[in-house]
Amino acid sequence: MERQTTSRSAPLVSVVMIFLNAERFIGEAISSVLAQSYPAWELLLVDDGSTDGSTAIAREYAGLHPDRMRYLEHAGHQNRGMSASRNLGAGHARGDYIALLDADDAWLPHKLDRQVAILDAQPSVGMLYGPALHWYSWTGAAADLPRDFVDVVDKRGAPPDTVLGPPRLAALLLRDGGAVPSPCSIIVRRTSWQRVGGFEETFRDMYEDQAFYIKLLCHEPAYIASECLSRYRQHPAASTTIAKATGQERAARARFLSWAGSYLAERGVADAAVWRALRRARLEQRYPAAARLARAGGKLAQRLRGRASLAARRLLRERGRGAPPVGRVRFGSLRRLTPISRASGFDRGQPIDRYYIERFLACQSGAIRGRVLEIGGDAYTRRFGGERVTVSDVLHVDAGNPRATIVADLARADHIPSGLFDCIICTQTLQYIYDAPAAVRALHRILKPGGVILATVPAIGPISRDEWSGSWCWGFTAVSARKLFEEAFAPADLAVEAHGNVLAAVAFLQGLAVAELTPAELDQRDPLYQVLVTVRAVRRI
Repeated sequence: MERQTTSRSAPLVSVVMIFLNAERFIGEAISSVLAQSYPAWELLLVDDGSTDGSTAIAREYAGLHPDRMRYLEHAGHQNRGMSASRNLGAGHARGDYIALLDADDAWLPHKLDRQVAILDAQPSVGMLYGPALHWYSWTGAAADLPRDFVDVVDKRGAPPDTVLGPPRLAALLLRDGGAVPSPCSIIVRRTSWQRVGGFEETFRDMYEDQAFYIKLLCHEPAYIASECLSRYRQHPAASTTIAKATGQERAARARFLSWAGSYLAERGVADAAVWRALRRARLEQRYPAAARLARAGGKLAQRLRGRASLAARRLLRERGRGAPPVGRVRFGSLRRLTPISRASGFDRGQPIDRYYIERFLACQSGAIRGRVLEIGGDAYTRRFGGERVTVSDVLHVDAGNPRATIVADLARADHIPSGLFDCIICTQTLQYIYDAPAAVRALHRILKPGGVILATVPAIGPISRDEWSGSWCWGFTAVSARKLFEEAFAPADLAVEAHGNVLAAVAFLQGLAVAELTPAELDQRDPLYQVLVTVRAVRRI
């Protein structure tokens, strides 16, 4: 498609519309784009594996407007989730700006006109957002007419029609979920989208927008507009409606807050207001009733706290008001100078770090396919790759290892052909290699274009007691792991996450096993106590 204009006054806007079984509404959404008074736009219709008539509708529109609309889908017509679908659209975008419109929402005719004018006048701004109409009256039912309302985007010190620099809005978003903009109200500079790597594809539905906003607002200035130009349709089949009705929303928020902590630590965001907002959000999510008590003021608060539940007292303690005094901490079985197990927990069950490793590989199992190389053995290849694996190779530094199909030191692996593997599983290996950057460059070189590395490295934990203990050189953090892999991979092609918390770290150091902690205790993430770091790296060229 040719650009509609080369004029500075009318830059091209790429509209990304994702859809999944949206035949009821998609025509109205597309019509609201066609009705825009702003002329220079392209529409990318991204099918997330629809099985209803919406695929045919989207293809028909693209056929009627081939110069302005394109139909896109994932390989094999897969359902990949909202984040991956938006990234697919953005990857094909040609515009200076990217605007989002879901297939069940709609725009007012001057939406792009007004917002592009603001961005043109604010060259430092990476994203613009504004209020949206929460649209109930679309049904035409008399009972729904008075339910419409415009959301508030200027809560708690974020005045409209102003530019706010990073990371102030990220703190606001974490502190007040009600201040989150609707995706249909935003427009993003394409260069800003690319700098932060787009949407976080581990979020398939709930909180996918908030994860993207955190990434963007921690690094890019944003403009808060006052004019309502979007209609955010409210209906029973919407993902947010279903999540709240089925009780999934709370678990989704816990996962989002855990991810946010890891991301902020990994990217070195040190702003105190952001971390305060995250800590408060975690406490309030974990103890909702206690949070209401803690927020109460005056004499009422005193009376309520006098009768506070165990959860309320725990919340107050975690805020630093009820920690055990010095000398009163009860160590119990942990008051010892030797660990409970020197075998990292293998003699008691599954070690703590293996829990995080296997959760990571299970989540990324779709990438374990084709010709796969695993370091040290092939157990994870067989377990998580299954029939998707066509050839399984094992790399080992010891020529006497009978499982090895390739003998090499990754820091000196020039004899391994380039572009050989679709996937490389490299768990708990890089800490043994003194020249870790050379090893990562070798991993990049022997990977096929489009191939994926799934790597894990230790952070807090005991040094192994086996024959490799004398080679243990490094412990990592999410920051150092990212910097290491950025020597060979583009930042946008990396997903780095830290796992663990202070309890998991203590348990791992003591050699306790997974069964001795609860899943909730293991899954809570605290970026200051990283037990294990995972890395997903994609070679693009």
